Amino acid sequence: MSRAGSRWSVAATVATVVAAALAFAIGPANAEADTGVRVMPLGDSITDGFNVPGGYRIELWRRLVAGGHQVDFVGSLVNGPSSLGDRNHEGHSGWTIAQIDANVVNWLRTTTPRTVLLHIGTNDMYGDTSGAPARLSALIDKITATAPAADVFVATIVPRSGADNQVRAFNAAIPGIVQSKVNAGRKVHLVDMYNALTLADLADGVHPNLGGYDKMAAVWHNALRVVPGSIGGTTPPTTPPPTPPKSTPPPTTPPSAGACRVGYAVNAWNSGLTAEVTVTNTGATAVNGWALAFTLPAGQSVSSGWNATIAPTSGAVTARNVSYNAALAPGASVSFGFQATHTGNTARPSAFALNGSTCTTS
Repeated sequence: MSRAGSRWSVAATVATVVAAALAFAIGPANAEADTGVRVMPLGDSITDGFNVPGGYRIELWRRLVAGGHQVDFVGSLVNGPSSLGDRNHEGHSGWTIAQIDANVVNWLRTTTPRTVLLHIGTNDMYGDTSGAPARLSALIDKITATAPAADVFVATIVPRSGADNQVRAFNAAIPGIVQSKVNAGRKVHLVDMYNALTLADLADGVHPNLGGYDKMAAVWHNALRVVPGSIGGTTPPTTPPPTPPKSTPPPTTPPSAGACRVGYAVNAWNSGLTAEVTVTNTGATAVNGWALAFTLPAGQSVSSGWNATIAPTSGAVTARNVSYNAALAPGASVSFGFQATHTGNTARPSAFALNGSTCTTS
């Protein structure tokens, strides 16, 4: 080989090595944050982000970054816009609980997530849905056995047009499933996603639109914030800000006395319960920012909540609005809920006050 040929050969080799190095560094067309707490978004096309590529992961990522959290979304799939700093996930379009179950062990062993966000079951709501809760329970068992140190957040599934009875029946079984895992010492947490969305938040009757995905992100974010370590750190930043000085105007609009009504429904089992709370503004003035104060019966302690931040966890507590449900027009209602443990007393609170004004109950 001539010197010229040798030089060309060396140059070609260097170019090949550089190209390979760049390909390795860049990876598969994504902008990944490969440091931080590993979080696996796990589920079907709603996790993938059908209609809105990236789905709830876009707004969840924004909220986590804004809160100073370093997270690493993990999974074998990649999609989403450039604004999504980490596009990895395990959202498999069209998949059922059984299909996720058949593959989840390999995914968990490959990525070793610290936290799992599980929203699955929508594709099980066709035909005979009676076995779906048992399949979900088995899937959770497999996840917690494979990744026992991970916090697993199990969501009720979002509404689906034309199948509300099936969805409600499936979701009604989930609190008991989650509580059974908690009783067995597993790090499993209930997230009520169903009540965060309505059919108006769906683009096609099944998948959320952009606003719906943003609501999902807010619910995931609130759930993560109350579980120490699930997104880094050791202290959940859920304590409400201190009461401002008397000279500072309050940030809420108080209703007139008796201008609010509270509905309170309890679903209890063994040593756990869920409570669904509906607050209605029965007055003629809009409420901008709300805080509902009530006292939990002795022995009840809140473990997680949705559509509101609730603090402290027992005794005299206050539920405060989140970003997307602060406004309460005259005649309008807002719902939130929580999961709690109990020692036998599953009674409801005896009184409620909205922004300091006593409410009637229904």
